[in-house]
Amino acid sequence: MTPDDMDLLAALARNRAGLRIESDKAYLVESRLNPLARREGFESIEAMVAALRAKRDDRLIWAVVEALTLNETAFFRDREVFAHLRDELLPALSRRHDRPIRIWSAACSTGQEVYSLAMTASEARDIEPGAQFEFFGSDLSERCLEKAQSGLYTQFEVQRGLPIRSLVKHFENQDEMWAISPRIRQAVRWRRINLMADLSPMGKFDAILLRNVLPGLDPAVRPRVVESLAARLEDDGVLLLGAGESLGELTGAVRPLADRLGLFSRDPSFRAAA
Repeated sequence: MTPDDMDLLAALARNRAGLRIESDKAYLVESRLNPLARREGFESIEAMVAALRAKRDDRLIWAVVEALTLNETAFFRDREVFAHLRDELLPALSRRHDRPIRIWSAACSTGQEVYSLAMTASEARDIEPGAQFEFFGSDLSERCLEKAQSGLYTQFEVQRGLPIRSLVKHFENQDEMWAISPRIRQAVRWRRINLMADLSPMGKFDAILLRNVLPGLDPAVRPRVVESLAARLEDDGVLLLGAGESLGELTGAVRPLADRLGLFSRDPSFRAAA
């Protein structure tokens, strides 16, 4: 691809989804777009980009942007995070009996994270009797969401982070694939969400996970995304980022919780823009 091709793709990804595409990562862009170009009937990525220049086909633009998203995920990614969820956060949330506890895995990719949440809630020992959890998974990619909703995973995918005990308890082998149990699959609701869009229709949440997503966004977009998600938190809600992520002076919408890497609470003084 030419530098002009990369510039066009980077501009589309930034404007549509806030993604950061670095000019020196052409090999990554090519690895993500080659399968799409073949599916769309183009001889090459260059031919597909030429078609984008000639006619700004909105469907093709979104297909390209979705293909450029980073969809790295795994079951129970960062075990310490899920141990904290199981032993502290979910039991604390379960003491709220007046309404269901709503938890959103934003940018959930192919669903392993939100299914891990549902499995964790089902196995946590100190959950209050009668507590109800509502889990939501969203992503920009329709292809990822289709796979997530199917609940079907390969042997390689279940081997990445899934404890054998959870595999035996919550999955069934089906024709060389592993199918998650209907009880866990039906505990999750799915929506295609662009985090750059208006998120107010999602309502309020007790916890939102946006783990290992911000580094892939354009730096100018990150405060907007965090503030938009903070506005979706209950007053005492929490935002979970990746264990190694820090917001620094990025925004005053949330503040870190002491001794909890990647865990933030909504700042009481924060008020979302009208």
